[in-house]
Amino acid sequence: MNLALLLDMAADGLGDRVAFGARDSGLTYERLRSLSASAAAVLGRAGSATLALADATGPAVPVGLFGAAPAGCTYAPLNYRLPPERLAALAARLDHPFVLAGRDTLAALRGSLAELTATDAWLGELGDQGTAEDTYPEDPTRPAVLLFTSGSTAEPKAALLDHDNLCSYVFNTNEFGSAGEDEAVLVAVPPFHVAGVAAILSACYVGRRIVPLPSFSPEDWLDTARREAVTHAFVVPTMLARIAAAAEADPDLRVPHLRSLAYGGARMPAPVLERALRVFPEAGFVNAYGLTETSSTVAVLGPDDHRQAATSEDPAVRRRLSSVGRPVGGIEVEVVTEDGSPATADRHGEIRLRGPQVSGAYVDQPSQVDGGGWLRTGDLGWVDEGGYLYVAGRADDVIIRGGENISPSEIEDALLRHPAVAQTAVVGLPDEEWGERIGAMVVLRPGVSTNGEELFRWAKERLGSLKAPEVVVLRSELPTTPTGKVLRRQVRTELNAG
Repeated sequence: MNLALLLDMAADGLGDRVAFGARDSGLTYERLRSLSASAAAVLGRAGSATLALADATGPAVPVGLFGAAPAGCTYAPLNYRLPPERLAALAARLDHPFVLAGRDTLAALRGSLAELTATDAWLGELGDQGTAEDTYPEDPTRPAVLLFTSGSTAEPKAALLDHDNLCSYVFNTNEFGSAGEDEAVLVAVPPFHVAGVAAILSACYVGRRIVPLPSFSPEDWLDTARREAVTHAFVVPTMLARIAAAAEADPDLRVPHLRSLAYGGARMPAPVLERALRVFPEAGFVNAYGLTETSSTVAVLGPDDHRQAATSEDPAVRRRLSSVGRPVGGIEVEVVTEDGSPATADRHGEIRLRGPQVSGAYVDQPSQVDGGGWLRTGDLGWVDEGGYLYVAGRADDVIIRGGENISPSEIEDALLRHPAVAQTAVVGLPDEEWGERIGAMVVLRPGVSTNGEELFRWAKERLGSLKAPEVVVLRSELPTTPTGKVLRRQVRTELNAG
């Protein structure tokens, strides 16, 4: 199986329909196939093993994804928001990369990487350098997509998704050509997130036009959705909180065409969801739960589930509004106790998953899938009598902020480089808008001083604003076990208490 098959099917059956961009000027499926074939030809001549893209969502995303596939290359979208030295370090880990970058990123990376190509220039030069009839490997030897994910360590892991993983996800969750000609999906998640990859593949398979939003603000999201008659959208909880607030404050910003509003990527605070249900009463809400390692969504709480739970007087049914729904086709979900045995209904344990879309593979690391095909997610949760899955939180200490997984150790390392910091412990604190905000308990070196604002600026300059601690508390020592291990639960309790 090859991802290029998805585009071939769409171009053969829906060739004149707009696939990506504005209604009156976007790329049709046939044009997208032509450009992708040209991209494959360029990558083949260059002898590239990886196509790396460090840019916001634009035409290069679908062209790169579907161009890498027939060329037998791995598509690797990079977080272009990272500091240049960290972005360059990620690119340097790729196998024979052909690196595309936006103009701003390109300027910042010059001198860090030997070969760089501007995204817009590359697109402009593609022309007709390949044909849609060019053959492609039906059983590719290289993975389809590589995504860097922080996981629980400071060094990002390079997660690998095969063509079969991604095609299984698309086939099990969508029906080919099922979208009407008027349907359009607004993609505001970044292309380096698994949801961004899944959105491109799914939209192509069902025939739904993709409307990109390269940079998010609630006003831009609402304006674009209204202007482009958007019918479907996916957002992380942080986005939904801001969108609902903006739409509630100004009724003129409402989006009358919106039929389906999916959310995921982090825990959804109940007040945020309740507000969104009030603001968009005509939209069908969908909670999508998944991981990078599972090729995106593995469980869904659909529109009917939302409506039934929101209006039910039965507490057991109403609490399903806080669940992530039931498994999608082809996915098995099991909750296991500490001894590895399956948990009974409503009993908490670690969530594990099995199915053809589950990868669990990483570059230079052992597979996370066991001999029985199960992937342990690191998420704690339970399943109720009706088969609805609930996610209680991470089994480790990873912070999920705005849909992004953030490693505490990465932030701790940055803070420890400050000349005044001797020790620090970083944890996630509940936040209605972002899912979690970042808190740090800090022990200073003797004879020196600093404050929370200075440490926030220090971290922001090195890691970006998403990872900078908003709450900083100075202490004479950190709470630890007798063996010296930091008691993160106690740190979190003290920071929450103010």
